[in-house]
Order: sequence, then structure tokens, then C-alpha cells
Amino acid sequence: MNFLQDSIEGFLAREHRVIIIEITTTKGSAPRDEGTFMLVAPTEIHGTIGGGQLEYIAIENARKLLADAGGEVKLDIPLGPEIGQCCGGRVEMTFIVADEEARRALERRLAEEERQKPQVWIFGAGHVGRALAETLTLLPLKAFVVEARETELAQLTSEVHHRLAAMPEALIADIPAGSAVVIVTHDHALDFLIGRQALGRSDLAYIGMVGSKSKRGTFLHYLEEQGVERGEADRLVLPIGGSAVDDKRPEVIAAMTASEMLLAFAQWRKAT
Repeated sequence: MNFLQDSIEGFLAREHRVIIIEITTTKGSAPRDEGTFMLVAPTEIHGTIGGGQLEYIAIENARKLLADAGGEVKLDIPLGPEIGQCCGGRVEMTFIVADEEARRALERRLAEEERQKPQVWIFGAGHVGRALAETLTLLPLKAFVVEARETELAQLTSEVHHRLAAMPEALIADIPAGSAVVIVTHDHALDFLIGRQALGRSDLAYIGMVGSKSKRGTFLHYLEEQGVERGEADRLVLPIGGSAVDDKRPEVIAAMTASEMLLAFAQWRKAT
């Protein structure tokens, strides 16, 4: 069994006999939400419906279907002592053979999920920008990196969308509502310019900037001179990543910032 996950598209292209397992109903406490799905082939799997005994039972049932050795197209599993789990809820699952029609339906679903992913616009592709972009590739977010230096963009992986821009601040106006903006350039003056443009948008879920308390003070003074009200300026998260973890390594800042943004996106969805 291979746990090094490739893309769903790659998995489906490689595996010709596949069962799609989807959680259709949950009651009480459950390891994953309704709509969660995974793919099961004769010897490989892609994704997870929560692991543990629940997933083991689901995989075993799927492979019985693949082998024409019985198996059910629906299962209703109590998450209690009967299966060695203590969640206390129930999970109902469907098992669908991934024929051509089912694959096309899955492709449409994935395309829609991709379209609805919240966007994160990272301004700056230095150490922190690259670390944050790499972190976000593991999350249900779509990351775009904007940089004025082509040499820095060249160090990004192919999974990260990127854009070379001589005037990065000009792109702020075109960012979709509900997105996040993270400012981590090599130039404080450019940071401030981009930050000022971002704060002019009232429809962004998160605006953050790398830096320190003293940089925050300097930027707030700059905004005051620009006539920006303090309430508007206070929307800026600076420094990004908070102060709960005293570690300035780019990877740590990236992880903490990603956590901040996930919370901000959740709050944005509730508010809108």
C-alpha cells in the first residue's frame, strides 16, 4: 500500500479499477465531515475518511466489491466499542464504482472545489515567502506569489502559482474578495506601499505583514500620516505568526501564519 500521495488525477489515470467511498451522513462525533471521500484500488488508496478501524472496514468492503466477493454499496457504522473506536457517533458511507460517468462527475466536483478554494496572495518570494508558499500547498488553499525579482521566483516549486511584477502593489485591486494578503518582501518601503493598498480593501479576509513590534509602530505612524483611521489600520496582522512561539525560522513563521489564515477564513465564512 502506497501512502505517498500523488494527485487524484494521477491516481485515477494509473488505477483502472477504483471504488469511491464517500461519507454521506454523520451523527454525533465523527472523524471526518459529510462529503469527505477517498479512493480505493486493489492495492492502493488515495485520501482518507478518518483512519482507524472505520477506514479499515471501509477499505475492506471496497475491495470486496472490486473482487466481486460480496461487499455492500452502503454501510452504516457505529463508532463505538463494536469496532474499537470511541467517537460515539455514526457514519453512513456509499461505495461507488468509478466508471467513466463517476469519474467525470468526480472531475467536475474537483474543479468546483478548486474554484472555491480561498486564495492567498504572498507578496515576496524570499525565505519566509517560499516557506509559506510550500506550507500552503498542503492545505485546501490556492497560493499566488508575487515578486519583482525573477531570481527569487525561480526558486519556487512548480506547484505554486507565481507572477513577476515590477509594481506588486498594483495587483491588490484585482485580488478576489475574501482572499488573504501576506506581505513579506525584501523592502520595508515596498511592504508599506502594498500594505496601504491592501488596507484600502474592506473585503479581504486577512492582511498580514512580516516584521516586529517596532516595524508595526513605524507602519502605523506612516498610515496615520496617510490619513488612515486607526480602526482600519488595526486590521493588519503584524508581525505575522504571532508571539506564542518564540522561533523566527521561516518554516515556523509559515506554519503559525497558515494557522492564523485558516482561522481568518473560517471567521470570514461565518460573517458572510
